[in-house]
Amino acid sequence: MPGGNQSIGIPAGELTGDVGPPDVPIMRAIRSVFQRDEPLVDDASFDNVLQPQELQLQFRAGIGTAETCRLDITWFRSGAYRFHYSDSADRQWRFDRHPNPHSPERHFHPPPDAPAHTAARSCIEVVEPALVARAVHQLWRRAYETESLANLNTANNPL
Repeated sequence: MPGGNQSIGIPAGELTGDVGPPDVPIMRAIRSVFQRDEPLVDDASFDNVLQPQELQLQFRAGIGTAETCRLDITWFRSGAYRFHYSDSADRQWRFDRHPNPHSPERHFHPPPDAPAHTAARSCIEVVEPALVARAVHQLWRRAYETESLANLNTANNPL
């Protein structure tokens, strides 16, 4: 993958440009947003203490039948990002912003398996890291409360 490696979650075939290295101070700020606003966050840690590539948020409960879930987040210095949800019911979805050959720059990979080539335009239009984090959190929280994945990418620029 240009500007990084596969371990940070955007498969090489999904990129058409360099996103640069992860922005650790921004990921720390995103961690603070979730720790402050979401009581179901059990743990918020980085994948590597010395060279963090990804923020991993572990939740006490998942959406619907999922007993637990995790949100893996990478924010890049270029402003590209990845918020990747996975849960104990083997479902995934993802909000991304990065250059790619098959979808808008800001896009959503739907559940149940977040396929690469069926990404749709994201309902998240803001670009400031804390606002993107709040939007993803709000969409996750709505899905959690309604126990439904159906409307994850349906909102008018959520905040």
